[in-house]
Amino acid sequence: MSKTKGFLSIFIPSATVFISSACIMILELVASRLIARHLGSSLYTWTSVIGVVLAGITIGNYIGGRVADKFLARKALAVIFGLSSVACVVIVILNNLVGDWIWLWQFSWPVRVFSHVSLVFLLPSVLLGMISPVVAKMALDKGLATGRTVGDIYAWGAAGSIAGTFLAGFYLIATMGTIKIIWIIGAALLVMGVLYWAKLWVLYVWAAIFVAVMTMGMAPAEWAKETGEGMALREKYDESILYEDDTQYCNVRVKRLSSTPDTRAFIQDKLRHSEIIIGDIGNLQFPYEQIHAAVTHRLTQSNDKLSTLVIGGGGYVFPRYIEKLWPESRVDVVEIDPGVTKAAMEGFGLSEDTSINTFNMDARNYIDQLIHEENSGGQKTRYDFIYEDALADYSIPYQLVTREFNDKLAILLGETGVYMVELIEIYNNGLFLGAYINTLEQTFDHVYVITTDDLPRTERNTFVVVASMRQLDLTNLKDYYKRKDLGLWYLDETDIAELKEKAGNITLTDNFVPVENLISPVVRKSAIDFLAAEYLMRAKKFANQEEFDESLRMYQNVIDLDPLQATQAHNDMAIILSKQNKIDEAIESLYKALEASEKSKLSEQDASIHYNLGQLFNKLDKSQKATEHFEKAIKGYRQRIVKEPRSAAIWESLGDALAENGRFSEASEAFSKALELNPINPTVRIKLIKSLEFQNRIDEAIGVAEKGFKVMSQMQQTELAMKFKEFMDYLKYKKQIAK
Repeated sequence: MSKTKGFLSIFIPSATVFISSACIMILELVASRLIARHLGSSLYTWTSVIGVVLAGITIGNYIGGRVADKFLARKALAVIFGLSSVACVVIVILNNLVGDWIWLWQFSWPVRVFSHVSLVFLLPSVLLGMISPVVAKMALDKGLATGRTVGDIYAWGAAGSIAGTFLAGFYLIATMGTIKIIWIIGAALLVMGVLYWAKLWVLYVWAAIFVAVMTMGMAPAEWAKETGEGMALREKYDESILYEDDTQYCNVRVKRLSSTPDTRAFIQDKLRHSEIIIGDIGNLQFPYEQIHAAVTHRLTQSNDKLSTLVIGGGGYVFPRYIEKLWPESRVDVVEIDPGVTKAAMEGFGLSEDTSINTFNMDARNYIDQLIHEENSGGQKTRYDFIYEDALADYSIPYQLVTREFNDKLAILLGETGVYMVELIEIYNNGLFLGAYINTLEQTFDHVYVITTDDLPRTERNTFVVVASMRQLDLTNLKDYYKRKDLGLWYLDETDIAELKEKAGNITLTDNFVPVENLISPVVRKSAIDFLAAEYLMRAKKFANQEEFDESLRMYQNVIDLDPLQATQAHNDMAIILSKQNKIDEAIESLYKALEASEKSKLSEQDASIHYNLGQLFNKLDKSQKATEHFEKAIKGYRQRIVKEPRSAAIWESLGDALAENGRFSEASEAFSKALELNPINPTVRIKLIKSLEFQNRIDEAIGVAEKGFKVMSQMQQTELAMKFKEFMDYLKYKKQIAK
């Protein structure tokens, strides 16, 4: 055998396993990112992805060996590569469908994650795993030395796996995004199939189909988007998504929650990391941020500027708060993912001219760098406050919660600095919270824990842990932040001792940090919350489609699953029953809603429930009971306004309740306030006009209608503009008749 022929004899099999192995590893990394959008990134997801892919390869190796013995290797490889290309398209479709299969959410969380990964990625892993045995048989059939041939095949397969890992992790995912990578892999596998059996006409048919479905899955044309969504080749379009990117670390999205005011959410994988009202950075939306702000104000009453470090940038909400309230401060942010910083700038209002200093690196490395610089005789860095905002419910960077890390932070804080950490936990579980408190106490002399008091202790809540070498006075925190609706629970010594005992008084160290095990009950509860939210969404969808029986069934699932959402479910069920003219059943459902509200200690919806009861009793001509419930609704809405004075929706609801009780003057004031907060809401403007008309304040009503005509005309809402024009004409006629 000539050297050239011998080289080609081993080169082609080696190149084949190199490519197939690279494809497997690229798909494995892509799998972890696709799954994170639905299920987050945790030990469960990584375990499932690695386990399923390895299982697929194992099964594929077994089947491939038998295929190699029965069929001509070249033709078998062509078919396997072709089927693998088909499997890539199936990945795209199933990933878009499986996330919506509600029956999967009924499994325990580990089984739920494993099932999702298996349904989407087991088949392509099996097919790609079949390639190596067939290739090895093909090489051996050429008469090459057995040991050397098998060694070369294994070596080139491993090399392909390494290349695929680095290529996907360091370049492809951040550059192309996950879905585009899958289409490219599918195309490459199809080409490999054609190269192995150029005369197999089925491959060309599939090639035509592949180009068609890839066009529908990727092309920017509207027809392609609509068709692709219908065939599950794309995610369903969500017009509220303002920005999306697959970075090297996560999928990041910016979602608009409301237009007036412009409220947006910053989402990393599945976790809503932060919210912001654009142009109103001082109005912090998350309770833990409000606690951070209140503690900072409480402890820095005479400070004009601060030196602060924020670990985990996210949407850069709190760093911007510090920048605004203490404009001469040093604000450093350690955010490992530059893609997150980019998203904050392009979709979340962070200015490119910000004075915030961003360091795109791991926080542990940044802290080590500062300490090394100081020990080498360089700059000495001290912070007044360090805020930890990198701990999620599914994914906790373990290197940031150990005693060794805390010891290093203590150096940068000195004797007077304060360390604040937010973490998600269930108090009645408390394993991670207890272990973390115990760990902090090994470094800091004083540790405090604060959270909101509006959730039962059986529910997921965000706790703020405050640590310092000095004793801190954290009383009356709500007096130090502009939003006075902070209902706070300060964990006392007994509460903290109970948490530490639950956790076995363990200390988290670099050598022992089982955070995934400690936080697993929180992950499982999160799964229940997601299932309940999915049922709730589907119930509303069925209600909108007037499929009332199916909607009621979904609401009952919510009630059975999550007591916290039972209030909302009973209230919505009452509305459906009312539409079906089942008034007595609707009233019974509303009373159940009030019972659920009392049990959960969540009373925010009570006002709406009483309002609905008032309306139903009016239908039954029971005016006295209707009046009683309207008065309770009015009282409830006024209490909510104290907490949320800038909520146009609550002001509108208050106006509705006042109008139902015949208090039109007060209703007009409430509608006016709602309209002031949201001037482009035509519904509120119409309600204001009618309430003024009932009071015979015709001139004022005409003025409101005229303003509505101008506003709608400017917005090119012709139909609404004409409606206000009709109101004006009617009111002017009524005024003329009255004379």
